[in-house]
Amino acid sequence: MPTLENSKITKGFDVKLIGYYFALVFIGWMTIYSTCCIQGVSLPIFDFNQLYGKQMIWIITSFVMAAIILLIDGRIIQHYAYFFYLFCLFLMVLVLFIGAEINGAKSWIKIGSFSIQPTEFMKFATALTLAKFMQEGKTATQRRYMWIWQFLLIIIPVIVVMLQHDAGSALVFASFIILFYREGLSNEFIVFGIIAATLAIVTLFSNEIYSIALVSIAFIAIMIFNQQQRKKYGRNILLYFLCIVFIFSVNLFYEKGFEPHQKQRIDTILGKTSDPLGADFNLNQSKIAIGSGGFFGKGYLNGTQTKLKFVPEQSTDFIFCAIGEEWGFLGTLVVFGLYGALILRILKLSEKNRNPFVRYYGYGIAGIFIVHFFINIGMTTGILPIIGIPLPLISYGGSSLWAFTMMLFCFIKFNDN
Repeated sequence: MPTLENSKITKGFDVKLIGYYFALVFIGWMTIYSTCCIQGVSLPIFDFNQLYGKQMIWIITSFVMAAIILLIDGRIIQHYAYFFYLFCLFLMVLVLFIGAEINGAKSWIKIGSFSIQPTEFMKFATALTLAKFMQEGKTATQRRYMWIWQFLLIIIPVIVVMLQHDAGSALVFASFIILFYREGLSNEFIVFGIIAATLAIVTLFSNEIYSIALVSIAFIAIMIFNQQQRKKYGRNILLYFLCIVFIFSVNLFYEKGFEPHQKQRIDTILGKTSDPLGADFNLNQSKIAIGSGGFFGKGYLNGTQTKLKFVPEQSTDFIFCAIGEEWGFLGTLVVFGLYGALILRILKLSEKNRNPFVRYYGYGIAGIFIVHFFINIGMTTGILPIIGIPLPLISYGGSSLWAFTMMLFCFIKFNDN
């Protein structure tokens, strides 16, 4: 008798990944239902006027989408990667003209009572397109300039997203650094990234003078004590002036690239301002909700912070608060474990597959999952600014659920081919 993994029904599809997917989606729906309920009063499950009812529709359509992906030839998906990228980019540009503004970001297309966010699909399209581009055979000259085209594939949607005033989604595109690092990106770029982040924080926390002084001291110390670096005098001088230019661009980007409420939250994280009844209120309520859950939680449907609507956006960006309050440390540990298992499984299958395209694509989507997860958890616990990033497969939202479903099941299909 054939087992599940080699039966005609599954055709060798990775059962573990599918299981992690269903578990996270189920946890998400249960939590959304809980956030809609009033304390002591349960609601009918099939109420499609409520958020949990709408999410049920998104979930069912996602399952249909997943089944279709598993039935078609994976080579067809790969073949049309560039077309899908251009289509998603077209929709993102279209949003700038006809889009609806929600929570300060003009990144939605309204269709009746539903809204579609093209940026979510653009993340998937970029991962798919990068994998196809990197897999195609190229001459030695083409490979020399390959990084320019890879950079453009990422930076073009980032620019459009910034024009939509959605800094959080723009930040997610930095996740592709994980793919590039796996494929041989020099450690120097990682070091440059850490230096850039440090200079940005110092500049925002104090001013440009302190950052310039820090760079100057480091430059002088390197030139005096590192004999090898003295031979690279011209390059180091160039890097020094690039750092100065970057320092002066930080405040400009901060002022032009973020909305007032986002700047308030960043200032709160840096300790520059304190507004317990204003900008800090949402974050404080979030931390109270998570902390009040203790080790075992208050129990399903018994979260007081959630039921009394103290926590903002508790079905979307702050859904982790409801999980922490009702299921406690043990519940959050289960969620952490599921995400960890899903990401590690993607990376493991990416390494095992002999097709370079699958490896490129796998590392691309793994990076997206990782960045979404850490930013969402970070902003709900006060480690990072609140910038509006959904928790993959759990937060309410059709665009996010559809996009992550497409990402994951395309990867499952590619591994089956």
